[in-house]
Amino acid sequence: MRIGELAGVVGVTTRAVRHYHHLGLLPEPERRANGYREYGLRHAVVLARIRRLTELGLGLAEVRDVLADDAGKDLVEVLTELDEDLARQEEAIRERRGRLRALLEAEGGLPAEGPVSPELAALFAGTAHLSDSPMAAKDREIIAFLETAMPPEARQQLVSSLGEVLGPPEAVARADEAYARLDALADAAPDDPRVAGAARALADCIPPGLFPEIGDLDDDDSVLRAFYEDLAPAQAEAIRRTLRLLTEERR
Repeated sequence: MRIGELAGVVGVTTRAVRHYHHLGLLPEPERRANGYREYGLRHAVVLARIRRLTELGLGLAEVRDVLADDAGKDLVEVLTELDEDLARQEEAIRERRGRLRALLEAEGGLPAEGPVSPELAALFAGTAHLSDSPMAAKDREIIAFLETAMPPEARQQLVSSLGEVLGPPEAVARADEAYARLDALADAAPDDPRVAGAARALADCIPPGLFPEIGDLDDDDSVLRAFYEDLAPAQAEAIRRTLRLLTEERR
């Protein structure tokens, strides 16, 4: 058989056959006097086995191990490892689909900042009436960013603490007032007398568990600096004063 006939019989491409030659998976016959290579039944048997193994999901390095006569891995061992890997992938896919289903079925639909965790989406749904507040919108973006950037344990603590801020009706009312005060500072100067009241209102919204190490934050923090730069001067000053208030009260 010529290479095209071999490839056609086994159901692969001639390019694949040449690639297997290059990798040493398939023996390459010597050229005959006419310059062509002639493949025999043994080549077809090996090529068919390569195809079956790759269709199971084995990588070509693993196929080489299986085909090796001596030092290679036992086929049962290789297939067992493959089965375990596929089981892990199935579990990961089930988990991802569960998260997607929870988001799609969430009451109130997906938040504008989505996708976020179902727990955070539920909290955001409780403050949908604040969608007209520019400061609330920025806050939600930052919260979504923090949920993504934090390690799993800290992420759970964040969502739990936010439940204290955005859960009870009285807490939502306090947040509503704080956002209104911050929105009113959009065109104000940093020394505007309303800054102090906005800082106090915002500090009253933040439970101790939300930022337990808040005393470590300062203007040199790159993320915090970027946050300030995204705000109007008076709003940034209100946030700075809020952090100072919380630091002093938690000592």
